[in-house]
Amino acid sequence: MIRTGLIGFGLGGTAFHAPMIDAVEGLVLAAVGTSRGEAVAAAYPGVPAVPPTALITNPDIDLVVISTPNATHFELAQAALAAGKHVVVDKPVTPSAAQADSLIALAETQKRLLCPFHNRRWDSDFLAVQRLVESSRLGEILLFEAHWDRFRPDLAQPWKESPEGGAGQLLDLGPHMIDQMLLLFGMPEAVDADLASQRVGGSVDDYFVLTFHYGQRRVVLASSRMIAAPRPRFAIHGRGGSFIKFGLDPQEAALRGGGSVHDPAHGWEDSAQYGILTLPDGCVETVPSPQGDYRRFYAGIVAAIRDGAPPPVPAADALAGLRLIEAARHSAQEGRRVPLV
Repeated sequence: MIRTGLIGFGLGGTAFHAPMIDAVEGLVLAAVGTSRGEAVAAAYPGVPAVPPTALITNPDIDLVVISTPNATHFELAQAALAAGKHVVVDKPVTPSAAQADSLIALAETQKRLLCPFHNRRWDSDFLAVQRLVESSRLGEILLFEAHWDRFRPDLAQPWKESPEGGAGQLLDLGPHMIDQMLLLFGMPEAVDADLASQRVGGSVDDYFVLTFHYGQRRVVLASSRMIAAPRPRFAIHGRGGSFIKFGLDPQEAALRGGGSVHDPAHGWEDSAQYGILTLPDGCVETVPSPQGDYRRFYAGIVAAIRDGAPPPVPAADALAGLRLIEAARHSAQEGRRVPLV
């Protein structure tokens, strides 16, 4: 068994990590680095709650999972790798590409796994999109749009509103959206970006529109915390037709609501949310979504540590995403298109 220590027991730890670690064969939740001992005892009786430093230095821990505020990721991951642990770290890994590059070098020196938690690769909606794009039914794709909106006009926890803390919408949802784009299309040629802070009293970006250039193709990624009416989650237009899909993968809502990954319905979208494919002759088809399952990420972690399989998410992919985010910030600040190649 791979003895796993989880640092952080907020939303990420309780909804995204602990349930997967507990459910995947080959992993055991051995300790949680948090001050929320009562919450840990209630959810996982017998699992100790300890200070993060004690967890990292514990010789019996094989894998450290970091689910804490972004500004703490670098120091925690650096300490865990230096202690000889394998490391999983929440997106965006670190607030800067330079820090991520440093961690990748340390992981290589230590011969340990460093894996970004890009769980959204296993969203039901994205899996449907990935399958459709790879099928070539849409032909050459000319416009790919992804929207991920929320209506949250009130300010969040202090660390999520601090410009120095790796906060803002671009570092929150941007890494997932960019990661999905890179999986589908690879590195773009250039980016045009628009960022804004639109909430009353806000000091970090809560709105972005990123336009990535791939020859004739445009990929537009957009997100806002001030949109109440849903836009299409995905809108894809190619020479062979169009695909429109509303709704988000149901896993997060289920896990936040106390649902279980062992529920046979877990990860399956309601058929009302399936995407619609429109062909040039006017024919319309409903495209069912496959099951979303974040457990596949941790099954990949087990295979990587035990068998030397490729990691479920290479650290270099997260680094590429951070570099695109930094280029997007330059574009927005300077009001110009920034070349990437």
